[in-house]
Amino acid sequence: MKKTPNYLEDRICLNVLANSVQNAIDCYKAADKHVVLGVLSKNYPTDEEAIRDMELYQAATENALSVGLGAGDPNQSQMVSRISAKLQPQHINQVFTGVGASRALVGQDDTIVNGLVSPTGKVGLVNIATGPLSSQEPAGEVSIETAIALLKDMGGSSIKFFNMKGLAHIEEYKAVAKACAENDFYLEPTGGIDLENFEEIVQIAVDAGVKKIIPHVYSSIIDPETGDTRPEDVKTLLSLIKKTLA
Repeated sequence: MKKTPNYLEDRICLNVLANSVQNAIDCYKAADKHVVLGVLSKNYPTDEEAIRDMELYQAATENALSVGLGAGDPNQSQMVSRISAKLQPQHINQVFTGVGASRALVGQDDTIVNGLVSPTGKVGLVNIATGPLSSQEPAGEVSIETAIALLKDMGGSSIKFFNMKGLAHIEEYKAVAKACAENDFYLEPTGGIDLENFEEIVQIAVDAGVKKIIPHVYSSIIDPETGDTRPEDVKTLLSLIKKTLA
């Protein structure tokens, strides 16, 4: 099974949620395979059920599986690490403090493991206190460069910058993109991204020179009636990615 995402031009890969195996297949085709499909660990009562179900997603999409927490819930951190050890997905979502465990348990360097940091309201500083206990304490504010170095120490691949709240934290995000480019680290913007602001957010990372970018687009492209991610919107996102790389 291929353990690395299928990046467009070796640069950008989408991350969207899949509501079912069929929805995953439809979105995978719509993105021309340049996507990882998020399935949330929080939706499963046991590891065994999560593994059994997620294996179906892997089989249907050439392992384009992104194991998710569930709205960034830090209490899912250990479950994500445990099931990822068995599944060997292309992509793992983690809180900052869960990165080392995920990398150690997955036992290889190909799978992308992100580490969640939050905006602080201060350009150049991010909050790394996103773990089960640390998220209950005052923010742990460190420089972006230090956060990247810590993530590298733990075997992380990328910074997951959450919550973007669309363009609300754009200056902070620009500083994060610049630091990722300068320190050879990947970037995953997420939170409040939609069809309107997507191109600008991705373009900032492209222009900064970030090596690999995995933008997450979730609720804004989900059909409220069915809970499915709309494949036609995924197609639109793919065309916007192509524009940013043109």
